[in-house]
Amino acid sequence: MSRKTVVKPSGPPVALQNASKQQLIESYDHQAQSITSMDAAVSMVLTAGSAYTGVIEQYHEVSGFILAQKPADVRVIGQVPVVGTDIFDMVSNGETFDIFIPSKNKFIVGPAQLERPSAKPIENLRPQHLTGALFWNEIPPDNPVLVEQVSQGPSSFYVLTVIHRVGPATATAAEANWEIAQKIWFDRVTLSVARIETYDAGGQLASDVDYSNWDNFGAERYPREISVNRPASGYKLDIHITRLTLNLAIVPDRFVLKQPAGTELVRVGKANSEARASDAHSAGGAK
Repeated sequence: MSRKTVVKPSGPPVALQNASKQQLIESYDHQAQSITSMDAAVSMVLTAGSAYTGVIEQYHEVSGFILAQKPADVRVIGQVPVVGTDIFDMVSNGETFDIFIPSKNKFIVGPAQLERPSAKPIENLRPQHLTGALFWNEIPPDNPVLVEQVSQGPSSFYVLTVIHRVGPATATAAEANWEIAQKIWFDRVTLSVARIETYDAGGQLASDVDYSNWDNFGAERYPREISVNRPASGYKLDIHITRLTLNLAIVPDRFVLKQPAGTELVRVGKANSEARASDAHSAGGAK
């Protein structure tokens, strides 16, 4: 004899919104065009480690500030909550990065595109990793875009898959190699972007960023919760925005971090990149 169990619904069904591929692309591009700079007070939680090694380390929540401006300027300051003592101060202009760690009395400089993962995932955190999560680039008009509908548990999404060609520019469409560039997830309840996956060459996932709790900040909307996952670097950074000012003019000096006197200078990266960083810092001088 079979028994039938009736499960009471937790609430009324949520209406899903419909949108065409073109409408989704236009919505994403509008957001990409609308946000050009930000000054934010945040709390951050860094989780370093890898599920593959079975080593997960949860770092204490830190408060701090994020200052960013397109195309690639970013400064991130992490502080001990309440006390306000700096834990780290990091800047990048998209070409080089500078990191000051007071507790270690170290000033680290190197090329922004440094590909030398550390055995300690915490040391793989780079300020420029955040620019791609905070600011979006418009979808290139020549890049093919696919659309699909995806359900995960109770949630439903539209997913745009952006692909781009690699190899000789002279190759025909049939001859060219095509690779995935991005997957952009839209929550079908709100049609807000919920997730962006970005891929490196060969289809390797470079970053996986979740966006939630979208709110109004002046004339624009922006998510209060951003979770940046960098699988290859072995860390995840959860950002909660407590205060945010968008599209303000930021003076260039605010993105300059000079080496404090008496600190140890650590250069990382290739020799030519180290030389450029050394020349730049020698010219500027430690103050």
